[in-house]
Parts: sequence; structure tokens; C-alpha cells
Amino acid sequence: MSKGCVVVGMSGGVDSSVTALLLKQQGYEVIGLFMKNWEDDDDSEYCSSRQDLIDAVAVADTIGIPIEAVNFAKEYKDRVFSYFLREYEAGRTPNPDILCNSEIKFKAFLDHAIRLGAEKIATGHYAKVREQDGLFQLLKADDDSKDQSYFLHRLNQLQLSKSMFPLGDIPKSKVREIAREHNLSNAAKKDSTGICFIGERPFREFLNRYLPTKPGDMVTPEGKVMGSHMGLSFYTYGQRQGLGIGGGKEGSGEPWFVAGKDMANNRLIVVQGHDHPALLKPELEALEMHWISGTAPDTARAYAAKTRYRQQDAGCRIALTGADSTRFSFDEAQWAVTPGQSVVAYDGAVCLGGGIIEK
Repeated sequence: MSKGCVVVGMSGGVDSSVTALLLKQQGYEVIGLFMKNWEDDDDSEYCSSRQDLIDAVAVADTIGIPIEAVNFAKEYKDRVFSYFLREYEAGRTPNPDILCNSEIKFKAFLDHAIRLGAEKIATGHYAKVREQDGLFQLLKADDDSKDQSYFLHRLNQLQLSKSMFPLGDIPKSKVREIAREHNLSNAAKKDSTGICFIGERPFREFLNRYLPTKPGDMVTPEGKVMGSHMGLSFYTYGQRQGLGIGGGKEGSGEPWFVAGKDMANNRLIVVQGHDHPALLKPELEALEMHWISGTAPDTARAYAAKTRYRQQDAGCRIALTGADSTRFSFDEAQWAVTPGQSVVAYDGAVCLGGGIIEK
């Protein structure tokens, strides 16, 4: 007897394919759903959505489940891409994948799945959900190197109550093994990287199609002009590549990094050396806080947080400083804290939520 209907978001990749397979094996009625979120340049060498759909359909056929394709390109443009451009224009560095999860994969997709009669949705994210004392918690995956709770920290109680992450306790190597054992055609397919709609294309070239260049000076904190930039939108804190001011053989021999933006004067602040004090911050201010439980944590306790995805948890204290602002004070100064990125808080394996870094 079926355990109920689960709609699986199938991207054509190995993670979502194995997710669908495992749920079918566990006795669920599984329906695959392929989401098309971007269609501005389908014919581009960088846009893989056509091949991804072919791969998802082939896997669904092998597993023996129905699959349908749904187009969320309009919702994506309205809810995610417009925000992405606004943030870059303001000189910040947004993380659209986080917004895509809360607005598309766990909102538009969830709504569609419920209309199809699903009780739950599932994705190939590496994370876990558990219910404790009537509240749903988002937990880190067992495979720490693949944990994706950082990208899911804006999910709310309703979204988590309807979500399943079957890969949460499986290492990535085992996922590929399962795919091979069951002859899934994408068992060896390379993982997609980069921002969801940009794929592998050169980022600056992509951004330049939507935002104008606005050249200005590249200066040291003391005001010495080191070169020129093409527009503050095209650079991010901690960036080393593409500055065009060398450093390897000049001066101290240390490379140059972006350490700040002077928006008022259109100047890019650059410093020499990875550990320059201008790149290290002991605290940050975050806005638009979202707490998964619905309430802020006990600020008398110590927690951990990360200011970017590929980062070790850093010990910190959390202080609520206003109606919507929160200060994170770290035990050790953090490198290249970037406005527009997300700071995400943890209590051990439990993801508490997070907010947008303001400064």
C-alpha cells in the first residue's frame, strides 16, 4: 500500500534522481516535476535546461514514475531575478539560490505539487528535517562537505512540514553508487555549479547584459589610485581575480583584494594581502532576519554562524539590535564579510535561520 504521494523536484542531476528512486523504494507514490525557471537564452551554450529535461525524463522512465515539466520562468523573474539585479545595482552581492528555494522551489513548486494531490514534496538537497515538540527543525546533513542547510535557512514551518530530504543521512559517494547500481543514465553526470540561472557562463559578461558599466577609480584605503574599475556592481568583497593590478611581482609581492566600495564616489577600495585588517571583521549587522522556529533564539547563549556557504561554523554571540536588525559578534574576526550575502546561525546541527548582511 502506498505511503502517500510525494512530488520530487527532478533537475536532471544525480541527487534529485536518487531522491526519487529512494522514495519509490520506500513505498511512496512518486511524481517527478521538472522546473524550468529561466528562458532568456535557451539556445545559449551555457543553458543546459533542454539536456537536463532529457536526463530527468530518462531517469523517470528507468525508475518507473510519471514526470511533468512546469514553467516557473515568470515567477522566477518577478521574485528572484529582479531582486538579484537590484542588489547588484546597489553594490551588494546577493545569493539568489537562497531566494529561489524560499520563493520558487518551496513556494511555487510546493503550491503546484499540492494541486497535484501531493502530501509532501522532496528535493535532492543535503539537509534533514525533524519534528520536535510540535516544531519543525532544519538540520545539517550527515555529510558535512555537502551540507546545504545554508541555502534552506529561509524556509518556514509550513514549508518544512511539507518537505522531505532523503539524502540528508547519505554521503555523496554513496548517492553516485546507488545511481550506478540502478543503471540511472546520469550516475556520472557532473554536478552543476554557480548561480542557478547563470550556469557555467562568465559572470561579468552575463551581468553586463543587464547592468551598465560605470568606470571609476580603484583606490587604497589611504586614497592612492591603483587602477580603474568597470563599475562597482561587477566586484565583490574578497575578490582577487580580474582586478588587473597584479601584485605578484610588484611591491610586497602580495596579491590585491577588494575590501570595500565607496558608492557615493564610485570608488573601489583595494588592499594588498589576504590578511589585511580591512578584510577582517569581528562583527556584522544583519537585516531581514528569518528564524525557522518563528521566534528569535535565547541571546544569552553562544551559537555558531557562517557568512558564506563554503565556510566552517564560527563561534558567535547574537544580539537583537532593532525591530529587524541583529548583530553577530564573532569569537574571531571573519574574512571578507559581504553585504547582500546571508549570515546563517546554528545551534550544533540545528539551523536556526539567518538574515541578509547589511554591514
